[in-house]
Formats: sequence, structure tokens, C-alpha cells
Amino acid sequence: MSLLEVIALTAADARAAREGGADRLEVVADMAADGLTPDPDVLAAIRAATDLPLRVMLRANAGFRTTGAELDRLRHAAAGLAEAGADGFVLGFLDSFGHVDTAATGKLAAVAAPLPWTFHRALDHAADPAQAWRAVRGLPAAAEGGGLDTVLTAGSARGVDAGVDVLVRRATEGPGAAGMIMAGGGLRRKHVAVLAAAGVTSFHVGTAVRPDGSWDAPVDPALVAEWRSLVSAAAGG
Repeated sequence: MSLLEVIALTAADARAAREGGADRLEVVADMAADGLTPDPDVLAAIRAATDLPLRVMLRANAGFRTTGAELDRLRHAAAGLAEAGADGFVLGFLDSFGHVDTAATGKLAAVAAPLPWTFHRALDHAADPAQAWRAVRGLPAAAEGGGLDTVLTAGSARGVDAGVDVLVRRATEGPGAAGMIMAGGGLRRKHVAVLAAAGVTSFHVGTAVRPDGSWDAPVDPALVAEWRSLVSAAAGG
């Protein structure tokens, strides 16, 4: 089965995404910083507006590094967001050398348990993305509904246009790898069939389902429906 995840900033976005046929929402704030942790009240409003699964961003700054103080705040935020209706989280950090910060990531993932979580595009900004991919694949995977079950990646810091070949290579490592990949970050319609042919079944869109590709515009259910049809035709389900 395929999965289409849509970024939602508001309850109106959530309703539009659901109307258009989205399978899951990524809930974030401040897309000028590429997505930060939302306010629990906003999440509660989104939860009231839809029964779609909600993956909520845990990220305190526009970069991919974190501090002990930030991590403490995020750990506290995770508990409040779970109470407000989060079904899962989106997180992941790099250390000062640009490698996956498994310690910080693991501490936050432990707080997120037993909910599942996505490792976000920090992977694409690593000093050695191939090494980072192996590190992420080595993190505790989903078990009994919790743990890492998705890696949101474009294959390149420059977006899917530059990284599509990387995603295809990773997907062909085997069904386990293909099943972890959620392609997103400048995803275009032309990429879907290529990635689906390699075994990728999960796709993530943000500006692609907003008029004129603007974060200032709300999610358009008609655009979501077009993506839903495209993904279903290419990846099945």
C-alpha cells in the first residue's frame, strides 16, 4: 500500500488534506525555518479537525544540531504533544562533525516511545550521507507500533531532483530499505513513477499541494487529490 503524507500548519490544512485523500499529516510550525515544533494548542485544533495520523516535528532550531537545554525542552514538549493528539514524531540530529547524533536522537526517541517516529531530512545534510544512511538504518526500528519506521529524505540537500538516483540506489538495497524511505523535499510529479519502480511507496509533499507553491497559501484539496491519484497509480493502493 502507498502512503501520501502532507505537511499541515493549521486545522484548515488538515481538513483540506483529508478531503483530498492524504493518508497522514506531518504537523510543523515555521516553515521559514524548514519546520519547527508546533504549539500544543495548534496540534489539539488539528487533532479535533481530522482523524488522520499525525506525525509531529520535534525540532527547536533551523539547523540539525541540538544542545542539552534544547533537548530537555523537546523531551518535555513531546509529552505535551502526545497528550494533545500526536500519533508519532519527526526528529533526528547531527553532531558537530556532521554525523548522525545517535545519542541525542536516541534520548528523544526514548521519550517518544511507544509512538513511532520518522528520521527527518537531517540525513540529507550530513557530512557523509552514505555513512549517515547506514547509521540511521542501525537505529532501533519499529516494534509493536513504536520506534523508527520512516526516513524522510530527498537523497540530497538540494532536493529530490538532485537526489533521485541516490534514493533509487538505497531502495534497491532491499524491501526493508525501500519500506523505510519516504521521498520528500522538492518532490515533483515526475519523480513518483521512478521511485515507485524502485520500491518506494511513501511520498511527502508540502508546497506541491498549495497554490503557487507558497507556504502562505492553504493546502488545496484538489491538488492533494491529484497527488493521491498519482501515488496510487504508481505505487499501488
